[in-house]
Amino acid sequence: MTTSPQTPMGLAPEALFGGFAEAPVQSARAFRALLEAMARPGTIWQVEGASPPAPLSIAAGVAILTLCDGTTPLFLAGAADCPAVRDWVTFHAGAPLCAAQDAMFAVGTWADLQPVDQFRIGDPDYPDRAATLIVEMPALAPSGARLTGPGIREAAHLSLPETAAFRANRARFPLGFDTLLCSGAKVAGLPRSTHVEDI
Repeated sequence: MTTSPQTPMGLAPEALFGGFAEAPVQSARAFRALLEAMARPGTIWQVEGASPPAPLSIAAGVAILTLCDGTTPLFLAGAADCPAVRDWVTFHAGAPLCAAQDAMFAVGTWADLQPVDQFRIGDPDYPDRAATLIVEMPALAPSGARLTGPGIREAAHLSLPETAAFRANRARFPLGFDTLLCSGAKVAGLPRSTHVEDI
């Protein structure tokens, strides 16, 4: 039986590819898009520059490359917790992989990230010490749940995996997790400050 060649770091060769080709420029553009997505809940943004291994979407890969580094523990949920993704994250972001309860960032489908109560929500003195969930979605559309709150002029609409968990999350504000919803190269933000209603 033959085995795949390994890099000197012990990573599969495929892990060396798929990152930002022009990191300073692409990371700055990606950070701006992610910032706008969180500042304007319900808006959908296109991102580019990452080619992560399956099952990660382009948007989830961009989020990891932009937001994660050696100081931000990352939890890989479900199918995302595979050798190809682990090696890619290690090489391109350097984020330490961790258990759900220790994560600053977590990536996976909504089902794989359950129960969301396992993630950090910050504490009264340091509400920023909360997790951001990078949720892989089958699609993103400006329809579905009704969103109101900071960054939204009147109301916005966004396809969500459910509404109950996000309503419960808002009830704990200023504590709670934040969410980036990813599908293909599209991303939308749902901060803990957003009110979510069924329609």
